[in-house]
Amino acid sequence: MSAAIAKPELSKARWVQLVLGVIAMMAISSPQYVWTLFVKSFQTTTGATLPAIQITFSLLIVLQTFFSPLQGWLIDRFGPKLLIALGAVLSGLGWVLSAQITSLMGLYATYGLFCGIGTGLVYVGIVGLMVRWFPEKRGFATGMVAAGYGFGAILTTFPISGMLATSSYQQTLMTFGIILGLVGFLAALGLRDPNPGETASAAAIKVTTSVKDYGPKEMLKTPIFWLMFIMMTMMSTGGLMVISQFANFTKDFGVANVVVWGFAALPLALTIDRITNGLTRPFFGYVSDRIGRENTMALAFIFEGLAIAAMVASRDNPVAFVLLSGVVFFGWGEIFSLFPSTLTDTFGTKNATTNYGFLYMAQGIGSVLGGPVAAQLHDSTGSWMPVFGIIIAMDILTGLLALFVLKPWRAQWFGHAPAVAPIAAPAE
Repeated sequence: MSAAIAKPELSKARWVQLVLGVIAMMAISSPQYVWTLFVKSFQTTTGATLPAIQITFSLLIVLQTFFSPLQGWLIDRFGPKLLIALGAVLSGLGWVLSAQITSLMGLYATYGLFCGIGTGLVYVGIVGLMVRWFPEKRGFATGMVAAGYGFGAILTTFPISGMLATSSYQQTLMTFGIILGLVGFLAALGLRDPNPGETASAAAIKVTTSVKDYGPKEMLKTPIFWLMFIMMTMMSTGGLMVISQFANFTKDFGVANVVVWGFAALPLALTIDRITNGLTRPFFGYVSDRIGRENTMALAFIFEGLAIAAMVASRDNPVAFVLLSGVVFFGWGEIFSLFPSTLTDTFGTKNATTNYGFLYMAQGIGSVLGGPVAAQLHDSTGSWMPVFGIIIAMDILTGLLALFVLKPWRAQWFGHAPAVAPIAAPAE
């Protein structure tokens, strides 16, 4: 009788945690995903070149990711609530402070520093929390909170674009910085780690999962980790290049101001992109829970390369370009559900937040390659085509590595390390 009563209560607890995690992620997504709308304004205010301005975006991602191992350790040690709440406040504060700057260094120290550290605390903390609450649905749960990060900008892209058209960018940054910081702070106050007995038993887990918990030192000695790190770096490079340079290459292609279905193509594409970038995360996470992580990676990453090629080929057709940009984001955003779930399956849950912090650093490297390096390559060649060519090649290569290298390596890993054998829908 008591067990029957406990089950719905436990189920409700973890779903509440998932909803709060999604809300907090939505609140901290705009500094990354609507950055492209502020680039020209920051260039005008600071008088800096495009590559110099794009360093801000790279700094945001680098600080978001390179401090994530330390942030993950702090969250594992002291709990998620206060640290994630602090991260939400810092993220909003970064926008408020960047509205006051007039120099390039001021931009780096506000938008880059505060938003980077703040979003990193929230992101790595919530992903680490969800892999604990949903051990049998890691792909889906991490996909849902990662979708919150992708979906968050859907609610802000048009309002921010509209406010920029009628007000100053400074006022826009201050208004939305306060609102988003407050929303994230309030959501974080309800977060907590699961208590014993509040998560699914090992019998419910349908993918091969390590029963041994590996610490960061052990994990960093394994070739599997470094292969995943290289793969995530290559996939991050392409996605972050498209995010950070989207306004610039759409203008170069002559698409940005074309009216499509009554809307300017640029904000319309950004809105569609946020929808597909959000949907892909739980979708491919759910698929990976059933057909295996590596199989799903191969499918999604190769699809991404082909989608980018199709988008570039359709650059003379605004309608096709806008629609295909959404397809591109559907093929990219799933990295944020596939990689953390694969990592936790391989190295255990005890140190999941800290371990993912190390892998998440690949996003920082990708931001440098996709931000200022891609901008510099464009400036030196006078064309975006070399940039897109490299990205397409890396996407397809990463898909092949997942299928023909990561998959056999992980099969061998579980052959030598203690693991839970798959009960149904095996991952391998």
